This record gives sequence, structure tokens and C-alpha cells, in this order.
Amino acid sequence: MEDGEKTKPVIAARERGPGPGRYGLPSTCGYSNHDSTKRRNPAYSFGYPLKGASFNKDCSPGPGYFIDPRISRHGNDGTPSYSILGRQKDQNTFKTPAPGAYSPEKVHPQGERRAPAHSMAGRTRYRKRDPNPSPNSYSLPTLLGSRIANKKASAAYSMTNRSQTGCFSEDLARTPGPGRYSILDPNVLKGRAPAYSLLGRNNLPGDSTQKPGPGAHKPEIVNVNKKQAPSFSLGIRHSEFVTPLIVEIAE
Repeated sequence: MEDGEKTKPVIAARERGPGPGRYGLPSTCGYSNHDSTKRRNPAYSFGYPLKGASFNKDCSPGPGYFIDPRISRHGNDGTPSYSILGRQKDQNTFKTPAPGAYSPEKVHPQGERRAPAHSMAGRTRYRKRDPNPSPNSYSLPTLLGSRIANKKASAAYSMTNRSQTGCFSEDLARTPGPGRYSILDPNVLKGRAPAYSLLGRNNLPGDSTQKPGPGAHKPEIVNVNKKQAPSFSLGIRHSEFVTPLIVEIAE
């Protein structure tokens, strides 16, 4: 190579050898083709079913066979068991009184004397109709007013409404009452009190140009009067193997 001749960089696209993805390390999983430089853990295998008539016959229960722990070689263990049933749909078939339906305090003690008890039953339906009235059908006459000639009557009074003619409250002059007069406004005779009114809100004076808000300013990126950190950019690699841009031009 002569002095002064510039060397050209090697273009990776011109290389015809295999790429980095063609090479790979041996596997570390499994027994076959294991990496000799790595530690190999013990491997286990599952057996296969044996052939023959003696092995095809299954004479033992599988893992799903469950023996009730309450049953032993002597039989059932005998411990009591209870169950909670749901409420019956037909409540008329099974009616029992609740604990609150019993009243033991009303029971007379045994061995003590008991007072006689009597009850009044209703009149039987099959008895013939009695034309005589019952005792509660009779009633004594009232003693208020002069209704009984041979009895002394108590004083009776009656309450009537108030007469509108000749009464002490009769309005002969037909004058209006105090409620017919209206109250005079104090501002007519006395000093007028200050009066205020509420107006609508007025818009603030100003132009209609849009101005940035406080959040639009970013003082942290100012580099006019502050030191700026170095920044770098990545250029575009140009190669002769890049497909050129092809644009269809209308005729």
C-alpha cells in the first residue's frame, strides 16, 4: 500500500459470512447436548406401562378412593351427627309452638288449694228461640230535661249563637276596623333611608388578544443568561445499499 492512499471503511453489507444470530451456545436444559462447562442437575424419567395380561388387570383402587373416617374395622364409630334442614314449603303440615308460647308462671302449684273459677259460655245454637229480651236490652230513662212527670228533673241549659242585633259588639256606625288602615311609609315624614340596588357583573376592560398564562412559561429551559449543557444529535447513515425514493409522477 502506497503512502498517502486513503483506506476505505469496510461495509458490512458486502460481507458474505454468517451473521451473529447464526451462532449459539449449547443448551443448559436437558440431558442431551448439555453444555459441558455448566453444572448438570439430576434428571428423572417417567416409566411406561408394562405389557402383559397380568399387568393390564387393575385390582387396586386409585387415588380417588376415599374411605369415610367414621367407619373403622369394627363398624361405625357411633358418634352422634346432626344436620340442619331447610325450611319446609308447606308450613301447615308441621306446626309446633315456639319456646315463647309457653307460660309456666300461669300454672298453679301442685298440692295447693285453688280458688273456684267460673266461665260464661255463649248461648248454644241448638236452643229454641227465646222471645224474652236479654237483661241488657232494658235501659232507664234519662233524668235530663222535663221528660218524666214523677221524677225531679235536673237543670238543663242550652247554648245558642251570639245575636247580631242588640249585642254590645254590634257595629251601628259601620266604621272600618284597625286592620283596614295601611301603615304610612316612614320615608314620607322622616329622613329617607339609603337605598341600594344589585346590578349585573360588568366585564373587565381590556383587549381581546390572547396572552399566555402562568403555566406557559418555562424558566427552567432558559439558556440566554444561564449555562447550557452540551447536546448531541445522531446523524443519518448514508449507504449505497439504501433503496432510493421512487415517486410516481403523473403525466
